[in-house]
Order: sequence, then structure tokens, then C-alpha cells
Amino acid sequence: MITVHHLNNSRSQRVLWMLEELGLDYEIRRYERDRKTMLAPPELKAVHPLGKSPVITDGKLTLAESGAILQYLADEYDGAGRLQPKSSADRRRMIYWMHYAEGSAMPPLLLKLVFDRIETTPLPIVVRQIARGISAKVKDSFINPQITTHLDYMEGELGKSTWFAGDRFSMADIQMSFPVEAAAARAGLDASRPKLMDFLRRIKARPAYQRALEKGGPFEL
Repeated sequence: MITVHHLNNSRSQRVLWMLEELGLDYEIRRYERDRKTMLAPPELKAVHPLGKSPVITDGKLTLAESGAILQYLADEYDGAGRLQPKSSADRRRMIYWMHYAEGSAMPPLLLKLVFDRIETTPLPIVVRQIARGISAKVKDSFINPQITTHLDYMEGELGKSTWFAGDRFSMADIQMSFPVEAAAARAGLDASRPKLMDFLRRIKARPAYQRALEKGGPFEL
């Protein structure tokens, strides 16, 4: 039996969605973030040394990293290729987006989250003014332009095909869901980029997405 070590409001929601798309049986072991630090609880380190989510166990296997987990589930349980492109060209695109999601799209979004929190953290007034000034400068000069570049790029790519890896839904779309949802939640993604907004609408309408959300619980970024 596959066990998903599921942290609330985390990338592990993608793993639940993948499992639902494949129609697999699994169990969920739940973990809650610390309300002050928003970090995962120390109990997760008993599962994987990094103490982060997502992590799955499947028999004797323990596997972390959402991209690696999705690929493993596809290799082991998607013999019919339901979540993989048919053509070699689209398969290469799928592999690209599987890596792009975390390797390129997420770093500026994560930086924005960190610097946003710096601006709202209670600090002595002098320190607060300095911290907010530095944060604003970093965001204006680097983080926000990077996010704009990536959102424009993703918007353009979705203008070439229905889904990220072609005209067929694939696990690349599951992997890409997290940065796109994060951008909509905290980085200004809106109706000015209709292709990305339509992508969000379509994934959220999928029955498997909805079932994963019901089983995983509230999902806020």
C-alpha cells in the first residue's frame, strides 16, 4: 500500500492528485505545519532525513521530491500511459516541464514569499525600516522581474498547445500546477494572462483534482 506523508498546504497535494488520476489505492498520514514558523513538524524526519513533504512509502521504498514521486508512480503504475504523451517530442516537453517547475519557476516565487514575510515580521522600528527597504529593493530589482519573465514565458507556451506537454493532459500539468497556483495566490497572476488562468480553471474542474482536494484537506498558498 502506498502511503503519502501529507503536509498541509504543500506540494504533496500534487501527489494525491496523481494517485487519484491513476485510480490507485493509498493511505494518507497527515502532518501539520507549525503555525508560527510554517515549517514541517519534526516527526517527518523519522520518515525522511530532510523532514519535508512530499514523501511516499511504497513497500520498502521511501521516496521524496514531488517530481521524482510522480515519475515513479508513472513508471510503476501507469503502464497504459494515461498521464504521459504519445509522441517523443511531447514526451521531451513533459520531461522539460517536470524539471522546470521546481528548477526555474519556483525559486523566484519562494523568494517573494520569504521577502514578503520579512516585511510583515514584527521588528524594532529602526530594524523594520531597514529590513523593509532592503526587501522592497530586492523585490523590485530582481524577484518581481523574474516572476514576470516566467509568467510571460508560461503564458506563451500554453498558447502553443492545450496543455504544457502538448494537446494531451499529462503529469507535467500536475507538476506545473503548484507554481501556477502559487503565482495566482501571491505573485500577481490574474486575467491579464488568460492562458494560465484557463489552465487553472481546467485543472480544478478535473474530478481527480477535486477528489484529491477533498482527501488532502484545505489547500492554501
